[in-house]
Amino acid sequence: MGRIPVEERRRALIAAALRVVASRGLAGASTRAIVTEAGMSLASFHYAFESRDELIEQLIPEVIASEELAILPDPVAGSMVDLLTDGLMGYLDHLRTDPAHEQAMLELTQYALRERPELARRQYEQYARIARVGLELAARHTRQRWSEPIDTVAALLLSLTDGLTLGWLVTRDDETAERVVKAAARIVAGLARPVKRGEGAST
Repeated sequence: MGRIPVEERRRALIAAALRVVASRGLAGASTRAIVTEAGMSLASFHYAFESRDELIEQLIPEVIASEELAILPDPVAGSMVDLLTDGLMGYLDHLRTDPAHEQAMLELTQYALRERPELARRQYEQYARIARVGLELAARHTRQRWSEPIDTVAALLLSLTDGLTLGWLVTRDDETAERVVKAAARIVAGLARPVKRGEGAST
C-alpha cells in the first residue's frame, strides 16, 4: 500500500477487521485474515497496532461513533414522536446500509461478555449516553419532561433498538422494521409530559 500515515493505516485495519468479524466471526478474525482483507502486510499491522487485542478493542467505539452520527437528529425539528421516529429511522437506515457493522458488533458483544465484561459495560454505557443525549434534546425542543427517570427511558429505548437490530438482521424485513420504529417512537413519546412552570425539560 506504500507509505501511508499511521492513522490512515489504523482506519483501514479497523474497517477490514469489522468486515472479517462480520463474515467469519471473531474466531476467524486472525491478524493474518485482517491484513489480507486490508491488503496490507503483517509488518504494516504491527506498525499501527501492538496486537490483535488492541485492534479488537477499537472496533466497538468505532461502530458506536458511526451510530451516534446516524441517530442524533440535526437539525432538531418536529413533535416528540417526529424526533424519536427520525432518530430511530436514522439508526435503521444506518443498519440497512451497513449490516456488517452491526453483525460485527453482536460478535464483539458476545466476546466482551465472555472475556472482557468491562468492555461490554463500557459499550452499553456509551449507548445509554447517546440515548440520554437524544432524549434530553427532544425534551428541550418540545418543552416536555420525562415522567420516568431519564435513565429508565434510555434503557427502554436501548431495549427496543436491540430488538429492532436483531429482528431486521434475521428477517431483512424493511416494512416490518419501519412499523416497529413508528410504534417504538409512539411508545417512548407516551412517557413525555408537558413542562409545568418551574420544571426542567427532562427528568
